[in-house]
Formats: sequence, C-alpha cells, structure tokens
Amino acid sequence: MIRSLLVLTTGVALGAVGMAANNHDDGERVRVLATREMRETLDGKEAMMTAVEVTIAPGEAGLSHRHPGPGLVYVAEGEYELGIDDQPSKVLKAGEVFYEPTGCLHRVSKNPSKEGQTRLIAFVLHPRDVKEIAVPEPAKD
Repeated sequence: MIRSLLVLTTGVALGAVGMAANNHDDGERVRVLATREMRETLDGKEAMMTAVEVTIAPGEAGLSHRHPGPGLVYVAEGEYELGIDDQPSKVLKAGEVFYEPTGCLHRVSKNPSKEGQTRLIAFVLHPRDVKEIAVPEPAKD
C-alpha cells in the first residue's frame, strides 16, 4: 500500500514537473501548484485537475491558446485583460473570477497595467492523458 502510494505520488510529481516545463515563449510565467486525479470523467475520459499560478509582468501578454477542458480562474493580484473567442475583451481586477469553456480560443491574455504584476490562480479540468493544459493556437498565414 505504501509502495503504491509512493509510486503514485512520484508519478503525479513528475507529471507536474513535465507540465511546468511546457511554458511557451511569451509574457506569462506558469508554475504548477497541484495536480489531482478525479473520480469524475470528462467527456467519458478519466479526468484530472491541474492548479497553476500565472504571473504576467506589466504590459506583457501571453500567446493565444486553448485548454483541453474547462477552467476556473481567480485574479489574485493586479488587473487582467481577457479575450475569449469573438467576445470583446474585458479587464478584470483582483478578486474577480472567470470561466473558460473547453476548447475556446483564449485570444487575449494580458496585463494591461504599466506598473504592478498580474497574478492568476487557475484550475483546469482535463483528461489525464493530455500533455499540455495550454495549447498554443497555430499562427495564421
């Protein structure tokens, strides 16, 4: 029992390190806070939850991307400009929460401030077999 728990814990830790290493060359710094296997399924697949902290320096922005499952995000510090699909972008302030549906285009992810960082805490639900929880949108020709 203890050996199985140790193997499971090691696997989850290595998975978290692997996801943390999937940072893309943009203005966001992403740090994995926790990963948890879930009893529930997501679209019929075994599910997992990954919690991340995202920090964005003043004036910086992330790449357009999609998530393989729904996300709930808490703005912990600063201001955050959010643009999803074709909806107009909006600025959220510390203490506000937003939801991202599975697969939507997260086209604007920006710290609109000239001073002070933005810090988000995101909880992304996703199938256990995904390699990345933020998949960059391919560049259009």
